[in-house]
Amino acid sequence: MRIEDLDTPRARPGAETAILATLEAYGFEWNGAVVRQSERIGLYRGALDRLIRQGDVFPCTCTRRELAELPAGGSGESIYPGTCRARTPADAAGLARHAWRLRVQGVPEIVFVDRLQGVQRQWLEQEVGDFVVRRSDGLFAYQLAVVVDDAEQGITDVVRGADLLSSTARQIYLQQRLQLPAPRYLHLPVAINRAGEKLSKQTRAPALPADPVPPLLQAWRFLDQPEPPEPPTSTGEFWAWAQAHWTPARLPPVRMLPAPRSVG
Repeated sequence: MRIEDLDTPRARPGAETAILATLEAYGFEWNGAVVRQSERIGLYRGALDRLIRQGDVFPCTCTRRELAELPAGGSGESIYPGTCRARTPADAAGLARHAWRLRVQGVPEIVFVDRLQGVQRQWLEQEVGDFVVRRSDGLFAYQLAVVVDDAEQGITDVVRGADLLSSTARQIYLQQRLQLPAPRYLHLPVAINRAGEKLSKQTRAPALPADPVPPLLQAWRFLDQPEPPEPPTSTGEFWAWAQAHWTPARLPPVRMLPAPRSVG
């Protein structure tokens, strides 16, 4: 279990307790102690130091306002044009505030096979640009943290929403530069509301109900998994059926699907 709480200024008191309580109520189990990214800063700093020594990163002083005016790529993110790329790590000493960006100029096309979405290709330079691995406020970026965490925790398979599919090439390139193993990836379709928006707090999606069995069944059906002969009456019954009958070949090979009506 990993709590991804890197963005400490936005962390809400009690959020971690609520998340863990909900997962337990819904029958999820995990091995070992809970790992918190906020307690692993030394690992991320070590990875950044290696990238600095290798000359893979450069200090960037571009502001959010400047970046907001840049054209967006296919993922909806701004494509960094290389404004500060001529800087070297040695230049950082003379800069009061800066981010660190990973150089991607001339990087070959990143190609990988997603277990559900199939062959994926991305030219980082044209579609993303040099990307941030540590923000100007000193916080480490998600891309770097999850790569370090996955390797350190021995993660072999990553299963997550397809809204993160466009991040995978960046993570694979970081794995290459840090000489870390790459896990297998499977990106599930994201549940969207009638407006085509991903279900989230920002889109006012309802909270999970206290009774976990109906929404677990909805999620199971959403992923087109085999219907149990009798509706389970407890989380234990649900997970016993789900673990025995999970069928990846039945997963819808799309990036988004309308959420069940009672959920979204």
